[in-house]
Amino acid sequence: MYPARLRTYDPDQMDGTGLIAPAVPVFIIIGVALLALVTSEGLGWLPMLAVGPALAAAHWGPYGVMRIGLLAVGVGALLGTQGEETLRTQAIMLATPAAVALASCGASAMRQRREQVLAAVRSVAEAAQNALLTPVPAQVGEFQVAVRYSAAAAEARVGGDLYALLSTPHGVRLIVGDVRGKGLPAVSTAALVLGVFREAAYDERDLLDVVGRIERSLARNLAPDDFVTAVVAGYPSEGRMELVNCGHAPPLLFGESGVSAVEPIRPAPPLGLASLGGELPSLQVVPFIEGDQLLLYTDGVIEARDRGREYFPLLERVPRHICDEPSRTLASLHAELLSHVGGRLHDDAALMLLRKPVLGAMRGAAEMPSM
Repeated sequence: MYPARLRTYDPDQMDGTGLIAPAVPVFIIIGVALLALVTSEGLGWLPMLAVGPALAAAHWGPYGVMRIGLLAVGVGALLGTQGEETLRTQAIMLATPAAVALASCGASAMRQRREQVLAAVRSVAEAAQNALLTPVPAQVGEFQVAVRYSAAAAEARVGGDLYALLSTPHGVRLIVGDVRGKGLPAVSTAALVLGVFREAAYDERDLLDVVGRIERSLARNLAPDDFVTAVVAGYPSEGRMELVNCGHAPPLLFGESGVSAVEPIRPAPPLGLASLGGELPSLQVVPFIEGDQLLLYTDGVIEARDRGREYFPLLERVPRHICDEPSRTLASLHAELLSHVGGRLHDDAALMLLRKPVLGAMRGAAEMPSM
C-alpha cells in the first residue's frame, strides 16, 4: 500500500536507472566526430560537440558532466589538428563546448540539490502518511481487509482522502472519506477527522453518535465552505453491517446475489455542512454474512477519466476482479484503474475492501494435511 522506502541519494551516481540515456552524450560526441571526418564541412561541426555535455547534465553529476565536457573538448582538439585552421580559430571553435560544459556542471549541481530537497520532502511525507493513514493489517477482528491509496500529488504521497479501520469494544468500525480540496489544508482536515473518529469509535456505543462527534468538531474548525464526504460503518453484531453515509459515494456490497450499490435511504449532507440544514445522517443496516464483501472508495476512483473523457465504470469492472483475497482484488482493480487513466491519477483515490471469511472454508484449509 505504501511506497518503497527511499534509497540514499548519492550525488556522484547517475540518476538514470538505464544505461542508454546516460550514454547518449558519448554517442553524440562520437557522431559529431565522424561527421567532421567524412564531410567537407570539417571543423564546422565542432560546435555541435557542446550538445554532449548539455545533455549529460540531465543524467550525470557535476564530475560526470565535466568528464563528458573534457571528452568533447579533447575530441575537438584532436580533430582540429587534422585541419588547416589557425590555432586562434580552433580555440574559438572549442570555446563553445568548453563553455557549455562549465554551464552544464552548474546546472547538474543545481539539479542534484533540488533532488536532495525533494527526497527529504518525500521522506517527511512518507512519515506523515504513516502517522496519518495508519497501515491497516490484513486481518482486523473477523474481517479480511485490503487498502489501496494513491495521492494526486505524487511527490507529496499524501492527500485529502482518508480512511481508518479499528477493532473497538462496539465491534469493528471504519471510515472512508474525501476532504474538499487538495494540498496541506486538505491533509490538515483529514488528520482532524481521523483523530476524532479514532477517539469516538471507542467511546460512543451508537454509530450516529460517532458521526455527531465528527460533525461538531468540524463545525468548530472548518471554514464555512469546507466539508468532508464520508461513509462511517460498523459491525456491532453477527450478520449486520451499519452504515452512515454523509454525502459520499455509495459502498458496493458483494453477496450471493451479485454486486449492488448501497444507496442511502435518506441522503444526508457532507460532514461540516449540518448547520446549513437538510436531512440529518441516518443509520442504515444491511445484511453482511460469511463470504460477503464491502468495497468503500472515494470520488477519485469513479471520477477518473480516460483520454476520451469517459469515467471509470467501477460497478461494471469490479465483478471481474472479485476473489477470496481482498489484497489480490484491489491490486487487480487498481491496476485496471491506472490503465484506464493512462498511468497516473489526477485526484486522490482510496479503496478499502472488507471480506467476512467463510469459517468452514477457513477451518478446512487449516485442517488440510501438509504435503
